[in-house]
Amino acid sequence: MRKDLHNNIDVRRAISPKRETTNAASASQIIDRKGYESLEFVIVAGTLATAAATFTPSLEHGDESNLSDTASPAATELLGTLAEATFDGADDDTVYKIGYRGTKRYVRLTITSASNTGNADFAAVAILSNPQKAPVA
Repeated sequence: MRKDLHNNIDVRRAISPKRETTNAASASQIIDRKGYESLEFVIVAGTLATAAATFTPSLEHGDESNLSDTASPAATELLGTLAEATFDGADDDTVYKIGYRGTKRYVRLTITSASNTGNADFAAVAILSNPQKAPVA
């Protein structure tokens, strides 16, 4: 019997759809991985008005719910690379992903913009999978 995706993932808001008009760091919600083995962040870029702008993702992880013990995960704790999830002003209407396979319970994504002077629309969701108990409500 095939496993279905619907009952084996939980989707959470990471970065609500936003329009960034300056250079800023947009931090996601802190994602609690309890009960899940896998975490994937999906970044959706909309219209990006400034051609020279860059949007660079970073991840932090820790075992404290407020990430007071935050650290950057090692490259071996990621699926894909942060460079592959970086986008710029020429990347309108694109989607990127970065996976986390480390052992820390809490993870946060931050997207930092640089050289941005126009409207830049983007959002991100966190997809938790491989639950300890399924189906997921």
